[in-house]
Parts: sequence; structure tokens; C-alpha cells
Amino acid sequence: MSGLDWLVLAGTLLFIVGYGTWRTRGSRDLDAYLLGNRQARWWGIGLSIIATQASAITFLSTPGQAYDDGMRFIQFYFGLPLAMVLVAAVAVPIYHRLRVFTAYEYLETRFDRRTRTLASLLFLVQRGLSNGLSLYAPALVLSAILGWNINLTVWLIGGLMISYTVAGGTRAVAVTQQWQVGVIFVGMVTAGYLLVHYLPENIGFREAVQVAGYHGKMNLVDFHFDPQDRYNVWTGLTGGLFLALSYFGTDQSQVQRYLSGQSITESRLGLLMNGLVKVPMQFGILLIGALLFVFYQFNQPPLTFNRPAYLRVARSTEFGPRLRALEQRQATLFEVQRAANTELLEALRQPESAAATAQVAAAHTHLQATQAATRGLHAQALTLLRQASPATEVKDTDYVFLSFVLRYMPSGLVGLLIAVVLSAAMSSAAAGLNALASTTVIDLYKPRRPDRSGLHYVRVSRLSAIAWGLLGIGFATFAARLENLIQAVNILGSLFYGTILGIFVVAFFMKRIGGKAVFRAAIVTQAIIFALFYFTSIAYLWYNILGCFLVMGIAWALSLRGGTTKQSVL
Repeated sequence: MSGLDWLVLAGTLLFIVGYGTWRTRGSRDLDAYLLGNRQARWWGIGLSIIATQASAITFLSTPGQAYDDGMRFIQFYFGLPLAMVLVAAVAVPIYHRLRVFTAYEYLETRFDRRTRTLASLLFLVQRGLSNGLSLYAPALVLSAILGWNINLTVWLIGGLMISYTVAGGTRAVAVTQQWQVGVIFVGMVTAGYLLVHYLPENIGFREAVQVAGYHGKMNLVDFHFDPQDRYNVWTGLTGGLFLALSYFGTDQSQVQRYLSGQSITESRLGLLMNGLVKVPMQFGILLIGALLFVFYQFNQPPLTFNRPAYLRVARSTEFGPRLRALEQRQATLFEVQRAANTELLEALRQPESAAATAQVAAAHTHLQATQAATRGLHAQALTLLRQASPATEVKDTDYVFLSFVLRYMPSGLVGLLIAVVLSAAMSSAAAGLNALASTTVIDLYKPRRPDRSGLHYVRVSRLSAIAWGLLGIGFATFAARLENLIQAVNILGSLFYGTILGIFVVAFFMKRIGGKAVFRAAIVTQAIIFALFYFTSIAYLWYNILGCFLVMGIAWALSLRGGTTKQSVL
């Protein structure tokens, strides 16, 4: 990166962190520190919810997902708008009426302390691991692309996040997130514009979408039902719905965003804003990945996108000649591929006719042959990288977007887009850290020491935030990746969210079931979900449905055998 890029990067991050810390310094009351005195407006809540979801993984891994597999990942979010309506209608009024600090406080009112503790522990385990992954993901990619030391990168992101979260609590997280969302949107819109701008002169946005569609990258909707397929309409509308219900209705990192609202109406509007924005936002990020694929149909891509590892091997005496031979073959194949794509575009521009159909068929034949050969060269290059450096990852699509940024973006914008990645990492992890501290103090510490002062609880909250932040950094330092990063986070959430959602559904709607039955049902269900994950190939989104219904069914069966009843507080 150039000196201007470093200046833009450092200036953006320091301004966001400094402004957020300054605006929210000196919180001494527990309500102010954890919920910002419940004064947030709907637009602030909406931006904070969006920023909490938009981790660095979203901007690193999602374009790579579309580049490799097309845009069908968008179906994952199809159930989210309906989930926002349901959470706004059911959960928000209950939480506000009881004036709880965490979602799990309600469970003690409805069931007992044991059930509240179990749900909060499930959240702490899941969110603690996810926060570590949220730090690890950008650190891994940035260290690989920029040559930064991965441990130092983790400490940079984690240290900045801990500093303003501990200093200002929920308000600091919310204020910084509003600026971070602004940086994120500006950066991504700029990247999308330049991506189309850098295409050949005779190819505009419309033609780029046509090429992407022809290559199967605009596969937005798939109605084929397959329980092992992660991304189709049915998994999105069902599994995605239940995942979103659990995430927004029971995960403290999201619940805390709208518990800080001035009123029920403000919290509801914030959730509905997220429901309206999230799907178009993810569509835009996935579209960048599809356009990247088109860009590399007319501009020669590297053999692999993991650039530093690639260069080390290219310069070696043992593997370098073999890699350079692969590069020469790739260059020859690429010229054929570019000609075939140009031929395809010319055919698509013509009125439908037998000649145009024949031209498309000829281009299709050429493209199939060249793409198969190119995939073979890519696999051979990755094999060489693994032989030369066993730690090199086989899957390199997480590096596609940043590789493009570093190779093609003008000076200054590179720093801005790196700032986007780091801002997203901090915004998501900070909200998780804030929620971890809140849950630790409110659900585990305060019930055992109920007579301490508000200032004491604020101090314990700050110490908890530091402890969870350091644990997240420690986990990130030693973490290993699960497939594609965006999938890894959702898999981890799905392992726990179904069980937690089931507990809350029983609490909200099954009034005759008591704490003893639901506690046992949750333990059994969590064990079943773990077993399904390890021993079957069921798509992870189904865990959210199975977990919820298993808790409901097992709790109902146990209640028939004499489980105690405690009426719901609605």
C-alpha cells in the first residue's frame, strides 16, 4: 500500500474509535453503560443492528462465495424480513415491558434461574467463539494479502475494539457503528462502480450481468428441494427464518441493540429497517462477487489469489520453474477464454436467430473446454503451494476481493477499503463483546451478588469485557478455518440457535410447560444437534428448525409426565 493508503486507513480508524470514545466517556450507571439509558432512536438502532451483522467476514468471504458458487447464497436471507416482523410483534413488547437488561432475564421470570443460566451459557459459548472467529477472519486474510503478521493483526483489531467498548459501553458501540456503516457503504459502492468501470469499453453493467448469468453466477433462486443443499428457497424461508428468529429474538448481541430504544415503537422500527435493508445489502455484496467473476473473464486472474504464498513458491528454485510453466499455459488458455466470452457477448447482442444460437453454442463449447483446463491448472498450482508450504489453504476464494482491491484500485481507495474490512470486524466483534459482558454480569454475576452498587456492576462489566476480548483474541490466534468463512460463522450459530430459540418459543407460547421440563429438553436437544453435525450431512440451516421443534416436543412430552408449570409473563 502507498503512503496515502496508510494515511486514509489510519485516519479513518482513529477518527471512528476516538469519536466514539469521546462521545460516550464516563458512564457510571449500569443502565447507561449497558443500554445507553434506553435513549436510542429507530434509525440508530437500525444502523447498529446492520453493523453488528456486517462483520469483516461479510466483505471478505461473501464476494468470494459469489465468485465461486454464484449468488444463490442470497436465499439464506429470504426468511429474515418475516423474522423481523415476528420479533417486533412478539419479543420486543415483552422485553420492554419487563425492562430487562438481557433476554435471558425473562427466562427466570417465566421458568427459573437454572433455565436462565443454561440459555445464557449457551449464548456465551456460541458468541465467545464467534467473536474470536470475527477477529481471526480479517486478520487471516489481511496477513496473507498484505504480509502482515497474523498475531499482530489480531491484536490491532482486538485492541481497538476493546478500548472503546470498555470505555463507553453500549453507547460507544452504537456511535462508532453508525460511522462504521457509513464507511462500509461508501467503500462497497465505490468498489462496485470501479469494478464495472474497469471492464472493457464495450461492456457495461447490463452486458456484465448477461455474462455472469450465462456462466451461472446469477442463480438467485433455486426451488429444488434437497435437505443436504445449503442454499435454496426452502432452506432460506424455513431454516433461514428460524436462524434469524433466534439471532434477533434471543441473541444478546442483537437484543441489546433494540433494548436501548426509547420505546417499543422505536425498537420495532429499527428492526423493520434492518428487514428492509439487509437483503438488498447482501445482494449488492454478492453482486460484487459475480462482477469480479466477469472482470476476470476479460482480465487475466492470478493462478491463485493467495498472493504472498504464491510469490514465495514462484521464487523458489525447487517449485518455481513448474509454477512458471503453469502460468504460461494459463496465459494461453486465458486468451482463448477471453475470445470465447467476446464471441458470446456478440451473439447475445444479436436478435434471436439460428445464426445467433449457433454462435452461442460455439462460444459455450470453447468456454467449457477452457474453464475445465483452467480449473485443472488452478488445482495444480494449489498442490504446488501446499507442497512448498503445507500451511497454505486450499480454498483461496476468501482472498478474491482484497486481491482485486490491491491490484487494481487507485491509491487512497485501497486504504479506504482496508478500513471497510477493519471497521466491519470491529463493529461486529464490539457488539458481541458488549453483549458477552452484559450477559456475564446480569445473568451470572449479579444474581449471586445482588446487593452491590451500580458503580460496582459497571466496573465488573468493564472487567468482563476485557476478559472476553482477550479470550476472543486468544481464540483468534489459534483458530482454524471451517470451509468458507461466511459459512463457518453461520454453522457455529446454527449449532446453538435452534436450542435457544426453542426455549424462548416455549416461554412465549406454551404456557403450561415449566422450567424443569424445558431445561431437560434443551440439554437433550443440544446433544442431538451435536450428534447430527458430526454424524450426518444435513445442511446446517435445518439445525435451527430441528433444534427449536425438538425442545418444544421434548418439553411437551416431559410436561405430560409431571413437569412443573409456571405461567408466562406476557
